[in-house]
Amino acid sequence: MKRSDCAVLVVIAVVLGFFMLVPGAFATFKSVSVAHGFFMSFVKFAILATFGECLALRIVAGVYSRPGFGVVPRMLVWGVLGMLIKSAFTIFTTGVPVLLAHVGFSGTGTSLVATVMSAFMVSTALNLLFAPVMMTIHKITDMHITRTNGTLGGFFSSIDIAMLLKQLDWSVMWHFVFKKTIPFFWIPAHTVTFMLPGEFQVLFAAFLGIMLGLILAFAGSRKPLNPLASTSV
Repeated sequence: MKRSDCAVLVVIAVVLGFFMLVPGAFATFKSVSVAHGFFMSFVKFAILATFGECLALRIVAGVYSRPGFGVVPRMLVWGVLGMLIKSAFTIFTTGVPVLLAHVGFSGTGTSLVATVMSAFMVSTALNLLFAPVMMTIHKITDMHITRTNGTLGGFFSSIDIAMLLKQLDWSVMWHFVFKKTIPFFWIPAHTVTFMLPGEFQVLFAAFLGIMLGLILAFAGSRKPLNPLASTSV
């Protein structure tokens, strides 16, 4: 175990200890998440999803960061994506039940089956309609960060989206990211997400970003992919 691993474990232990031992810490976190949903979505994804990418790099390359990786630009991207995900959660959790009611399915019952089915329908709609677009956006920004050597100044430079779309490995995007992670990971995982109270849904989704980082690291170990160009949600 490297010193960096020990440092990461210490930080995780301190954060968990803070919420477990400090009176009112978790209640305050919950109330702030409710009162400032979009801001907290930015913070949660900026920290947790970026950590997932750093963890994936640690597994693949042995380090949590390196020149050109661009931790700060990645945090900014994930923060903005976190707010988009928060918006998508609001849209789909509101709209899908209305659509289901129009076609004769009512998932608003109190039974476990009704709850699971409603959450599954919302998750399926979200991941089939929103996730591919968001994943592609993340991939484009990921490639831009890599091309600009992970610098903050380079990150704010003009993005040649047309060129990056041509260079994007659509075979990997389709056969792995879309075809495998969406049906086998994201739809089941977000079914669980939408069964949680609203204030915890975005937090749980951000934690799922860590899990996907591990999945991408495993995929990267089987394919000669650039770990800096991994695609995740």
